[in-house]
Amino acid sequence: MKSTTIFIATIGILLGHYLNAQTFIEANSKNWTEHRGKATFEGDVIHLKETGGTAILWVNGVNFKNGTVELDIKGKDERGNSFVGLAFHGADDENYDAVYFRPFNFKSVEKKNNAMQYIDAPKNVWHVLRKKYPGKYESAVQPVPDPNDWFHAKIVINYPEVKVYVNDSTTPTFVVEQISKRREGKIGLWVDSEDGWFRNVTITEDN
Repeated sequence: MKSTTIFIATIGILLGHYLNAQTFIEANSKNWTEHRGKATFEGDVIHLKETGGTAILWVNGVNFKNGTVELDIKGKDERGNSFVGLAFHGADDENYDAVYFRPFNFKSVEKKNNAMQYIDAPKNVWHVLRKKYPGKYESAVQPVPDPNDWFHAKIVINYPEVKVYVNDSTTPTFVVEQISKRREGKIGLWVDSEDGWFRNVTITEDN
């Protein structure tokens, strides 16, 4: 009886692990909803342009709580004109958390510690957080990607903790606690610049 109990418990743990809902979000218009942006789909690549302020491309039909989002991102090395990342726990188009990259700061000697940012929109945006908590909600990115090329981001969200891994690193480049009280909500691609490119978006939700 004891062996049977241990076997059943082990199977339950394994099933719990493998039944985590992993979803690959294909690059086509049926899967996404635009907010203040224009998305085009070029093969497996999503190109998002803002059309009047911060743009978000929300994933349709997903209410995200905790889990892991993996995706490839490409911005460009143009100072002040490349902000690309992920919005999550969105209550609506204006109230959400986000983590995003500033590729033009990846290799900057002076600005490298401003290469990645967390925000709690709309109240706690970058300039508010930088003034109140210098250095706490932004960081350098390691390993350093090419600012004009694709890089892979793995974003692990376990409220309130957020960890971000870049490329093949097993060490997070960014660890931060969310300010917001939102524990679930919409999730989507985020740009606050002319262009952002994304591909291979995979969402794995924890049980």
